[in-house]
Amino acid sequence: MYAGGEDSTLKSMNNHGSFVAWHTANYGPPDKFGYKDFIPMFKAEKFDAEAWAELYKKAGARYVVPGAQHHENFAMWDSKVTPYNAMQMGPQRDVIGELARAVRKRGMKFGVANHGIENFQFVNPPAELADKMKAEKVDLYDPKWADFYNVADRSDAACERFLVNWYERNVELIDKYEPDLMYFDNGVDQRYLDPLKLRIAAYYYNRARSWGKEVSFTTKKAAFSPTGKNTETIGSILDFEGGPPRGLRTGCWEVDRSVGSSWGYTTGERIHTVNETIGYLVDTVSKNGSLLLNVSPMADGTIPQDQQDTLLGVGKWLEVNGEAIYDTHSWVKFQEPGEQHIHFTVKGDALYAIVLGGGPQSDVTIASLASGQAPAGKVESVTRLGGGQPLSFTQGQDGLKVKQPDSAPSGSPYTLKITGLKMNKPTSTVSGNPMPNNGILND
Repeated sequence: MYAGGEDSTLKSMNNHGSFVAWHTANYGPPDKFGYKDFIPMFKAEKFDAEAWAELYKKAGARYVVPGAQHHENFAMWDSKVTPYNAMQMGPQRDVIGELARAVRKRGMKFGVANHGIENFQFVNPPAELADKMKAEKVDLYDPKWADFYNVADRSDAACERFLVNWYERNVELIDKYEPDLMYFDNGVDQRYLDPLKLRIAAYYYNRARSWGKEVSFTTKKAAFSPTGKNTETIGSILDFEGGPPRGLRTGCWEVDRSVGSSWGYTTGERIHTVNETIGYLVDTVSKNGSLLLNVSPMADGTIPQDQQDTLLGVGKWLEVNGEAIYDTHSWVKFQEPGEQHIHFTVKGDALYAIVLGGGPQSDVTIASLASGQAPAGKVESVTRLGGGQPLSFTQGQDGLKVKQPDSAPSGSPYTLKITGLKMNKPTSTVSGNPMPNNGILND
C-alpha cells in the first residue's frame, strides 16, 4: 500500500500553459502565489495514522510505503537536515513517524518512498517567467527559498550541496525509522549517481544487519544494475510503474499503480472498482509480482470514502481468496485466454485458478489442464475457496471441467483450488533477478 501524491503541480504551474492559466485564475500568477504558498494550506488537520493503518490492514496490505518526499523537496518527517519538513511547516507533526508506529503495531512491514533526487532539475520555467521572477527576486528566485526550489543556482557547487543533503536525508530516514523498504523513483537511474547510491546502499544494509532484519530498495529500470540490464540488478527489487510486464517474470519485483485515475487527489477522479482492482492484483501476482497500490489522501489528511470503499472491498475478497495470493508464485503460465479470464498461482502442491470473468455461476473449463497437457499427477480435488464442499469435475481432452454449485454467489472473482498435480518449484531467487534461460519476458 502506497500513500502517495502527485507533485507535478510544481512543474506544471511554472511551465504548462493551461495549468498556468488555471492556477492564475484560482490562486494568482505563479510569481505572486508560488508552490511554497501551498505549504501553509497543507495542514493535514484530520490526519489519523491509526485510522490509515487500520484501513490498510483491512484492505489486506502486507506492507505500507508512504511518500516521505516527492520531487518537490518537502520532507514529511521530523527532520534536522532540512527546514522544509512537516514538523516545522504545514501539518507540524511527524507524519512518517506516526505512520511507522501505527503500521508496525498491526504487523505490517513499513517502508519509505523518497523521490527527492529529481528536485535539482525538476522545475524549468519558461525564459519570460524566469526573467521576471529573477528580476523581482520572488518565488523560484527568492533567496529565502533557494534551497527548497533549487532553481536559482544550478552550479556544480550547488549540485554538490544538494546531493550531500539528499544523502543526509536518506541516512536520517534510515536511522529514525528503520524502514523495511526504501523506494526510489527513476531519478536515481543515472549512472553518474552510482557512487552515491552505493554509499547509501552500504549504509542501509549495514544498519539493517545491526537491526537484525532483511531490507531492500525498490527502484525502476536498471538503477542498481552495473551492466545497465534490469535482469542483473544488485540489492534492489525492480519496480514497474503503471502495470506489470507482458508475461511471466520470475525473481522478485513489484508493480506500483494507483487506485484511481490520478496519482494524487483530484476532484472528479475516477476510482477503480473493487473488481477492477482485484483484476490488477491477480494479473500482477499471477506473473510473480507484488502490487503496491497508490492511494491519494486529501490535504486535510483524510482518505476519500470512494477510495476507502475500494480498499475495503479488496480486503473482503482477500479474506476468502488470500490463500491464492499471499506467499504464492507463478505457474508455468499466468493465464488462460477466454471469456472467463482465468489466472493461475501456485503454493506448495496446490494450483489456484482465479476466475475473473464469465460469471461465477458458470461451469468452468480449464483447457490448460486437458488430459495429456496437464502436469504430472492426477487431479484429486477441486474446491472453491470459501465454498466448503468439493466440486464435481471431469478431465478430458477439452480440459478440466468443473461444475459450479447452484448456490454459488455472483458478482466477484473467485478461486478454484486444484490438488493432485505436480507443481513447479518457487520462482524466487536470492538476487531477485529472473531465473536464466526460462523464456520469460524481461521488459
